[in-house]
Amino acid sequence: MRLIVMLLSFALSTPVWAGEFSRPAGKILLTLSGNIENTNEGGKAVFDLASLEKLGMVSFQTTSPWYDGRTTFTGIPLQKLMDYVGAKGSVVKVTALNDYTTEIPLNDFKKYNVILALKINGEYMRIRDKGPLFVVYPYDSLPELNNQIYYSRSAWQVSRMNIE
Repeated sequence: MRLIVMLLSFALSTPVWAGEFSRPAGKILLTLSGNIENTNEGGKAVFDLASLEKLGMVSFQTTSPWYDGRTTFTGIPLQKLMDYVGAKGSVVKVTALNDYTTEIPLNDFKKYNVILALKINGEYMRIRDKGPLFVVYPYDSLPELNNQIYYSRSAWQVSRMNIE
């Protein structure tokens, strides 16, 4: 019985996505490409707001150079998103709506619990307010995150990610 419980627990906590998953019905907010195993549109993985939220959201409070005081960010753990699409590689090239591009080591997502924020202080992020998607590190969690390296990796208005 104990083995069955352990196996069931493992099965429920381990991503079991393989191959293709359904294409979202809403407006596409995010496209992942490159070295990924799980796709839903021509070798890419596309997500609308509902499909991103379905992955599970987390929140944290942190200060940042872009907002006054502590701000609550809510979004998808980027490690969970990478697991979902079966990302294999070492770097994620993130591109914003205005074509700003930054490269983030894939291991940052797990090491620092980085999220792809959809909400700020409980409200969905609008394009003019750095939305709809914003890569956010929990800057207050470690002193090393409070420097230009991590701030430059924190792209806002994210629209595409390419795993290399």
